[in-house]
Amino acid sequence: MTAADVISACALDAVIGDPRRFPHPVRMMGSASVWFEQVIRASCRRPLALRIAGTVLALGLPAVAAIGGWAVIAVATGIHEWIGFVVNLWLASTVLAWRDLMDHSNRVLDALRQTDLVEARKAVSLIVGRDTDPLSEQEIVRATVETVAESASDGVVAPLFYLTLGGVPLALAFKAVSTLDSLVGHQDDQYREFGWASARLDDLLNWIPSRLTGWLMVAAGAIVMRDLQAATRGATVLLRDGHKHASPNSGRPEAAMAGAIGVQLGGESYYDGKRVVRPYLGEPVHALSPNHIEQAQRIMSVSYVLGIAGSIVCLAL
Repeated sequence: MTAADVISACALDAVIGDPRRFPHPVRMMGSASVWFEQVIRASCRRPLALRIAGTVLALGLPAVAAIGGWAVIAVATGIHEWIGFVVNLWLASTVLAWRDLMDHSNRVLDALRQTDLVEARKAVSLIVGRDTDPLSEQEIVRATVETVAESASDGVVAPLFYLTLGGVPLALAFKAVSTLDSLVGHQDDQYREFGWASARLDDLLNWIPSRLTGWLMVAAGAIVMRDLQAATRGATVLLRDGHKHASPNSGRPEAAMAGAIGVQLGGESYYDGKRVVRPYLGEPVHALSPNHIEQAQRIMSVSYVLGIAGSIVCLAL
């Protein structure tokens, strides 16, 4: 990837996002994962067999994605250099989720501003795993801000990081790992063994990007909030609370976001009717309101721009 390629891919994602009628590598990865799981569960029952099969999936799908992406680009380039450029650009844009994240969070924000909690709950249910039917306005805002912060890492900065590091093949491999984590990387009885390898590999690949995202958000907070205290709060909460989350990575961007906009994230949520209490991140300087979703979007976007600038510098060296 060149700096121009990265800029073009980011611009294409910003313009077209993820049209549902277009073929998309992530949806193909998801379909492949579902098919593999159905085949495996038809014959495997023992925990060890499920863990081995899950490990094969966790390593195999990213490898197929990387090799497949490289092959498609090579074949397209062999037909014509410009066709190869277009295919490379399109595949690069598919690993980035800035536009998709903005569209989903905007649906929640629009519903809240119209005081339509039913529609807001429906919109937030598309981007979170928790139960949304009983959520109040503040809880909807909290869920959305947490998702924007976390997804800024694994859906925006991390793919950009791997595009810069290894081009489209490496970014597609990362996207396969991330997709598997969202599908099977759960700590419940159904996926504890089958999804173990996918979850651990996702933790590993997001370790650097999540921490990078946290510090980008610290800088972005000062820019968006026009207040150096926002950066100070962001850095303080990131260092103090970033490690408290059950995930080794998700807490970093969430803590930085909480500090930057002066709210408290974490606390009580319900998943399939089961109560889960997560550590609090940040201080409730302000009560959560719909405006905090917009602030989170801006901080996420400025963090992205700062990440793009860093990518351009790295590729130019």
